Amino acid sequence: METNDTPRERAETSTSIFVRSPDEAMALFGSRDRWLKVLRQRLGAKIVARDQQIRISGEEEEVRVAEAVLRDLLTLLRQGAEIDETVLEQTLALAERGRRLPEETETRLGGFRLPGRLRPKTPGQARYVEAIATSDIIFGIGPAGTGKTYLAVAMAVAALKAKKVKRIILTRPAVEAGERLGFLPGDIQAKVDPYLRPLYDALFEMIDAERFDQYLASGIIEVAPLAFMRGRTLNDAFIILDEAQNATAEQMKMFLTRMGFNSKVVVTGDVTQIDLPASKHSGLLAAQKILQGIEGIRFIYFKESDVVRHPLVARIIKAYEQAELKKQAEAEAAREDRGEG
Repeated sequence: METNDTPRERAETSTSIFVRSPDEAMALFGSRDRWLKVLRQRLGAKIVARDQQIRISGEEEEVRVAEAVLRDLLTLLRQGAEIDETVLEQTLALAERGRRLPEETETRLGGFRLPGRLRPKTPGQARYVEAIATSDIIFGIGPAGTGKTYLAVAMAVAALKAKKVKRIILTRPAVEAGERLGFLPGDIQAKVDPYLRPLYDALFEMIDAERFDQYLASGIIEVAPLAFMRGRTLNDAFIILDEAQNATAEQMKMFLTRMGFNSKVVVTGDVTQIDLPASKHSGLLAAQKILQGIEGIRFIYFKESDVVRHPLVARIIKAYEQAELKKQAEAEAAREDRGEG
């Protein structure tokens, strides 16, 4: 005998989202609604797309998460990203943790246009690009393969082309400067070039060789070790400090105070790969503690889910993180056994 006390009596809600065009709807849902089918399966909410309206219905929490996912995917699309399996998974994970992308980010980029077909590929990258466009000093912190340096260089090139700055300055700490550097062959430029090669590589992908040489010769683009920044004031410049985890606290303060008028600073680093001697403290770690909450400074943190290299890279990063946590737990347990806790 049936009763009226059935699951159908649960409280439901609904909402609607509108896309700008049929082409945008196709990009959002994929060929033959490939991504729409995944979303329906993963989110639980009922999603009905008709013309340029997307109607979402179901339990309140299901609708909330589904709406967040769809709006974030639309934000990425409108920045020029392409929806694929990786982007879909990362956006789902973001919404499930209650986190969101800034809506309509592309309207807040202040005229920046990334070179060529380069676009953010993950929610973390989208937040990073938005932060670079709208803040004066930006810290991009996270593991290898998340696009921290590459996107910073791309935004620098975009700013130069848009005539928002007059020059680009790229710098890195030469961790093994001192005596070892002296044994390398060649003049000082030849000695430091190996440390700066990743910055050159990113630039070569965005500027043709002839123009790059012209920019380098005229000082429009400068690539130099961090020590060369001392005593300067850098106006009308887009300045990038890469591998900042290997800058000392003193070097970090020196670098950040080089910033002049109409300049933008991006600092990138991975705090899990500090190569400084044990006696030296990382300036990136210090900056995180000292500069949080200061107006005009943004910290963007990347996760292994933002890695856009081979899928194995994200798994390797995760494995090393777990090994480090295990090592720390074992050390803590050993201290407690010795009565040091």
